Amino acid sequence: MFSLLLATSLLLVAHGLHLTLLPLRAGTIGFSEGTIGLSASFYYLGFVAGCFWVPRIIARVGHIRIFAALLALFTCAMLAIDLTQSPIAWFLLRFTVGATVCGAYTVIESWLTDQTPPDSRGQVLAVYTFLVLSSITVGQFLINLAPIGSSTLFIATGMLICLAIIPVALTKSLAPAPVPSTKLSFSLLYRRSRTAFAGALISGIVMGSFWSLGALYALRAVPEEGFVPLFISAIVIGGAAAQYPIGWLSDRIDRRWMLSALCVITAAASVLMTFSNASQWLLAVGFCFGASSNALYAISLAKAADNSKQSEFVIIASSVLLLNSIAAAIAPLLLGRVMVFLGDESLFLGLALASGVAAVYIGLQSVSGKSVVVDEQTPFVASGYETVPASFDNDPRSPDGSEADLEPMPERPAYAEFEAEFDFDELLEEE
Repeated sequence: MFSLLLATSLLLVAHGLHLTLLPLRAGTIGFSEGTIGLSASFYYLGFVAGCFWVPRIIARVGHIRIFAALLALFTCAMLAIDLTQSPIAWFLLRFTVGATVCGAYTVIESWLTDQTPPDSRGQVLAVYTFLVLSSITVGQFLINLAPIGSSTLFIATGMLICLAIIPVALTKSLAPAPVPSTKLSFSLLYRRSRTAFAGALISGIVMGSFWSLGALYALRAVPEEGFVPLFISAIVIGGAAAQYPIGWLSDRIDRRWMLSALCVITAAASVLMTFSNASQWLLAVGFCFGASSNALYAISLAKAADNSKQSEFVIIASSVLLLNSIAAAIAPLLLGRVMVFLGDESLFLGLALASGVAAVYIGLQSVSGKSVVVDEQTPFVASGYETVPASFDNDPRSPDGSEADLEPMPERPAYAEFEAEFDFDELLEEE
């Protein structure tokens, strides 16, 4: 498991760096906010596509081969982005990056699931979530290594991605069972919980827009060297610090009101973000924005689990995740166009409007027969939107033995076993 966590850390540092680097580079080469938003939409569309394609490829070639191939493709795509200023090329390359990131997550998270005992699911998922957030934060500070317009940061990203291949390629662990194909049903999610449906949408709108355009907004609001990684880190750290307190509170009150309150806080923080360009103000408000907005996905997932049967959890959770990703693909495209006509401030004003509408909609949901009393709510489990459907088998809320019908991947014997079976010296003497 150590090799998997090491690979995860290296990959996520590179992932965190690339999430901030690409919008900033796009701004330096003259892309409009609309074009930047569209390129981000292609990234999330690639992520969604990877959820459906990658499990089939894993079943054919195995975890280790597909992981190495995906990260090699990720590296090539990043280096190619550095070499071109064509918007069309950026769209295709960012789609490729989204698909490869999704595939890499699928390999790692399904492998972790396979190696995790059922009674340790919650602890492993918590460690993994903390690792994701901390690694992405580390990646932000690598932005200061070199100017945005240089190739240095793209090369550094490629090096980190390649280093992530080594622990997995050299692991002694047997590959796990094939990954089940992703199954989803938006209609089932909507029937089980309109609140979770709305929460998944607003989470994708807010976080997709932030990761697509937030770094560019910060650079233009405070054009000081080193401010952008501080701003992004404040939001990520806010989400990490608040996830467990918010989760603890959500176990004790109706999650419908919890989600509505989080939307209100997100809307208020978004409005306050536009009132001042002082760096200290933006960092403080950004921390609050991150605390509320980062928790939207996890609380939505918990609410969906409250209202669904255990046997439905993987389908419902996959629907929450993919609905979140689709919203993240659409929102940057729309808000990017709005920023072109109304200015940079319209980014967070748009997020405030969307969050406010979501808060009202969730708050007005009538108590029905499908409502779950607080004492019967499922326990909160820390989770992030930076995940894939393969991770839901490791969630303690999922049914036991969900992969019981899958057999482990056939593996070639290790070299030591092959050497023990055949005496090469004897074969040479016979010749």
